[in-house]
Amino acid sequence: MADFHQNGNIATLHNLRTRSAPELNYELETFAQTRKISLILPCLYSELEGEAMPHILSELSKVRYLHRIIIGLDRADEAQFRHAKTFFKELNQNHVVIWNDSPRMLELGARLGTMGLAPAEQGKGKNVWSSLGYLISCSDSAVMAIHDCDILTYDNEMLARLVYPVVNPNFPYQVAKGYYPRIGENKLNGRVTRLLVSPLLIALKRVIGDRDYIDYLRSFRYPLSGEFAMRTSILPDLRIPSDWGLEIGVLSEAWRNLAPKAVCQVEISDAYDHKHQDLSAEDADAGLSRMSTDICKAIFRKLAADGTIFTSNIFRTLKATYYRSALDLLEAYYNDAQMNGLSVDRHKEERSIELFAENLMRAGQVFIENPHETPFIPTWNRVHAADPTFLADLHTAAVADEKEFE
Repeated sequence: MADFHQNGNIATLHNLRTRSAPELNYELETFAQTRKISLILPCLYSELEGEAMPHILSELSKVRYLHRIIIGLDRADEAQFRHAKTFFKELNQNHVVIWNDSPRMLELGARLGTMGLAPAEQGKGKNVWSSLGYLISCSDSAVMAIHDCDILTYDNEMLARLVYPVVNPNFPYQVAKGYYPRIGENKLNGRVTRLLVSPLLIALKRVIGDRDYIDYLRSFRYPLSGEFAMRTSILPDLRIPSDWGLEIGVLSEAWRNLAPKAVCQVEISDAYDHKHQDLSAEDADAGLSRMSTDICKAIFRKLAADGTIFTSNIFRTLKATYYRSALDLLEAYYNDAQMNGLSVDRHKEERSIELFAENLMRAGQVFIENPHETPFIPTWNRVHAADPTFLADLHTAAVADEKEFE
């Protein structure tokens, strides 16, 4: 049975199983007549060859309230781009495939580089940022949603529940974050949220004291979900991190730009499973190891921007406090899994905690040694101020790629 608990920091919109998906879709179709909805799908070409993407397309093709789907395609050559265009023809909605590695897009990237505005690195953050730029250039959507392209348990009701809070004109929400239980293959998943983010926020509160921002992040049941929706009016001033801190970064931007009453989290699924990253304990620049470091840095940067002072001594204390908090939570997760017939490998989970503790210290050291680091991609407002024609040229380039390789 679903719960209806509210902690008071942000609104939580539950799925109480009292309303059918067709009824929700009908209402969204009504709202969409005056508030157009666009969906962004940031994907790697390799995801087109996986088992998740064909099912996602099959589900999305049934959705009638979407105005446009924007597919940001990474790591694709010309032949793969051609194949991607054919692959996405199954979609019934107006859609565009943005070939991020095309000569036109690379030329635009070099143009940004001459202005000092190019994204620092390739990856999901840059993909999302470029897709947002295309959406802004269209100037015709009121609501935007993003979700990952490796969801093995995808159902289009996920999208309906995700966008509903920001599409409904009677609701005050400008940002909605999706949440769900991370269960798959009879296992308790979501390692980085369970074993890093949750105990880190507990440790931060113990070490540096009460902070509204920490309470805000702790309000989210799954802060690292890749599913969120927002009203497009806030997109031009949105700072997108270029590293693995994307999800935390977007939540931080919502905190910076909006009142808490304008942010909500919404339950979008009973079960969710997707591609799992390797821990990569032997490579600090890959997998969950890299992700954990980038997430820590994203949180430290935001707290520092709000006036928190960090020193090497504080980070050493934070590591010890985090480690103890993580082990305590692991006990609770293990018991929860046992009671529900799920498996948790305690040895592997403790090894993950040990790695995350080391990466917490690494992130703190990088933070102290590189005070001038600017990991955010410039906002589209800044790009427009530096080059007023860039957004239009981005739109033109994407359309030209589509037409040339039909």
